[in-house]
Amino acid sequence: MMQIRKTYSEVQPELLYDEVRDFVLKQGATVGEAKLETYSMPADSSSFISRGILTFNIQGERGKAGKECLRVHIVGSARGETKLILDVNEELFPKEKVSALQKDLDFIFGSYEVKHR
Repeated sequence: MMQIRKTYSEVQPELLYDEVRDFVLKQGATVGEAKLETYSMPADSSSFISRGILTFNIQGERGKAGKECLRVHIVGSARGETKLILDVNEELFPKEKVSALQKDLDFIFGSYEVKHR
């Protein structure tokens, strides 16, 4: 299992959620679970934080259900930071697909990424 973590500044969590979903679908996976929830911030009810979970499956052999190959967690707010975690099963979602996914993410969101030292 491989994990990729990214932090973005001033990115709408819903936009990140939709883009990640579309980029993974482009790599041939299918959506398993898709949940996006929004919460108001305790100190300021006009500010919101969003939480998204996506799971993706790779089609199994004929007639068999697909196995989970990727799990995505997104938590954040448009005014602050949005965090992204990708849990990848490399046996089912190979490095080439992970690399293509990261290139797409970096192209769209790279300028918003917060680089941690």
